[in-house]
Amino acid sequence: MATRKINVDGKEIEAEETLTLLQACEQAGAEVPRFCYHERLSVAGNCRMCLVEWVGAPKPQASCALQVKDIFPNKDGTPARINTNSPYVKKAREGVMEFLLINHPLDCPICDQGGECDLQDQAMGYGRAAFHRFNENKRAVEDKYMGPLIKTIMTRCIQCTRCVRFATEVAGVPDLGATGRGEDMEITTYLEKAFASELSGNAVDLCPVGALTSKPYAFNARPWELRKTESVDVMDAQGCNIRVDTRGREVMRVLPRVNEDVNEEWISDKTRHACDGLRYQRLDQPYVKKNGKLVPATWAEAFAAIAARVSATRPEKMAAIVGDLAAAEEIKALKDLMGSLGVTNLDCRQDGAKVGRGPRQSYLFNSTIAGVDAADVLVLIGANPRWEAPVLNARIRKGWLNGLKVAGVGVAMDQTYPVEDLGSDPSVLAKLTDGSHPFAQVLKDAKRPMLIVGPSVLARADGAAVLAAAAKLAGETGMIGPEGSASEGGWNGFNVMHSAASRVGALDLGFMSEKGVAGILDGASKGEIDFVWLLGADEFDMAKLGSAFVIYQGTHGDAGAHRADVILPGAAYTEKEGLYVNFEGRVQRGKRAAFPPGEAKDDWAILRALSDVLGKRLPYDDLGALRAAIIADAPHFAEEGTAPARPGADPAVWSAIGEAGAIDSAPLASGMRDFYMTNPIARASKTMAECSRIFVSGSAKMAAE
Repeated sequence: MATRKINVDGKEIEAEETLTLLQACEQAGAEVPRFCYHERLSVAGNCRMCLVEWVGAPKPQASCALQVKDIFPNKDGTPARINTNSPYVKKAREGVMEFLLINHPLDCPICDQGGECDLQDQAMGYGRAAFHRFNENKRAVEDKYMGPLIKTIMTRCIQCTRCVRFATEVAGVPDLGATGRGEDMEITTYLEKAFASELSGNAVDLCPVGALTSKPYAFNARPWELRKTESVDVMDAQGCNIRVDTRGREVMRVLPRVNEDVNEEWISDKTRHACDGLRYQRLDQPYVKKNGKLVPATWAEAFAAIAARVSATRPEKMAAIVGDLAAAEEIKALKDLMGSLGVTNLDCRQDGAKVGRGPRQSYLFNSTIAGVDAADVLVLIGANPRWEAPVLNARIRKGWLNGLKVAGVGVAMDQTYPVEDLGSDPSVLAKLTDGSHPFAQVLKDAKRPMLIVGPSVLARADGAAVLAAAAKLAGETGMIGPEGSASEGGWNGFNVMHSAASRVGALDLGFMSEKGVAGILDGASKGEIDFVWLLGADEFDMAKLGSAFVIYQGTHGDAGAHRADVILPGAAYTEKEGLYVNFEGRVQRGKRAAFPPGEAKDDWAILRALSDVLGKRLPYDDLGALRAAIIADAPHFAEEGTAPARPGADPAVWSAIGEAGAIDSAPLASGMRDFYMTNPIARASKTMAECSRIFVSGSAKMAAE
């Protein structure tokens, strides 16, 4: 990479020529204010707040719009001198700030951005409080409708266009734009319809003033009132890094944290706004069914009812199912408790996914999320990443902008980037493998091709056979390259995408059996299984449990709780310490931001207490001992924050993926019908219900109507 020397505030540095001058100045330790510039968006050069002095130039320079290669040396060959804090620069920035504040209202006391506003911060440094020179009336702009998540006060807008560039470039939804020119310019959704993106809330984070704020969070709290806790998202299986802001025992909002390898700095709207579901329909005390009705009970009464039922049945007639939001700690505790009772009917695959039998690579996103940036061809197999992993979808779109070619088998929904339709017939996989399909040559010519198998494909009756066909396609078309063909560990383009946050961790811990959830439910409906433990499991037809005795351990009064004979109130993901493994196999730690309501307890602690009552005491009394037991079972849990190395092309590994068998001719497709209603927390959220009504049901009319 070519470099060039420049002198920033008397400090000589060597910077890459492709960097902006603003980035180079920051590398030198200078602080350069900005409003329109953002590292992940294209350069607009609107606000001019980043002015610096290039000694010898006739006027101040906008450092965001210049690259280092544009800064030529002085005539004597010495590096160009850049000043970022001289009186000349300060006066120029004060002039820009004066223009920005001409039309900005004095809303700070009532503005939700107050306390974390870029304009406030920069006005403290560059505002001219002594006098102003503008005597005309301030401009007023009508507020715009942008849907149920974004509140607009457009008189505050400084036309930085960050939101427009985010919508077009990252979200891939050209709903936002500008009309008018000069002082008449306005940011708007052209037909005043809702901003139809699963990532729309990120525009609020990007807004440097209070023009775009969070509608559900409006007037709820000030930033200095909130306690901030770093955690991990569980609304999908990507494991986006988040910050949970609480006031007292209440979660007020969820914001993204930067992690370049996982989510960059984006999160989905469900991650951000489903947190109000933590307040509603909560289970806050144990319940026991008496005379056909659930009645409140003490913990001792609930445990006694469970112990009585356990003693009245046999291990082969018992089963346990793990839900989609469980952390590794309670999965391990439940597995150990069931194991101590001799129970072998265990499963975590509520949707019936046919994974987990082969090597660990058979159910992971082996390319890694960051690896999408290096791929040049991608085949989606029955996947809908726009709903099943929205932040991953944004990464795929970024790859497409940089030349990634995307094709799909059974991909119906608009993914925000062009997808070449290869059909939906599963036979396409065989044709791509043997070279009889025209797109097969594109795969063979690619340097780093990859495929993504969607979760709905794995849930088909022939899911194991489809998985085997996908693995064969990967092996025959160069998706699984030799060691050293890419970065460390070689290239591996075989990827399985999950949508359940608990799935990979549960598979790693071996929480599964030959029966599967379908076998357990079939046994329950026939009376062969008469005791079922549901650990937050709600995503299947409860009628199939027949007359079995059901214990539901969870957080919300969802489907499982309605069917339960005993309810044990647990803790939500924001209310406990927990380890989660995302779909690329990366172990991440979620931290407690609040405490569970009422008598609800940590899930692993409930199971540990019950084990005493059952006479099968579990061998750990604290979280440290439990995690040591987890690591003993699965050593990779000790390597928090890192994705597993890409495995090379070992035929013994890849031939063991899936199972040989006939593939049904039914079209491949994603089975997710409503992005906003996928788990108990989201279903309890009023905000998600409104989003579902507007974006999925389509029952809401556009504001323009």
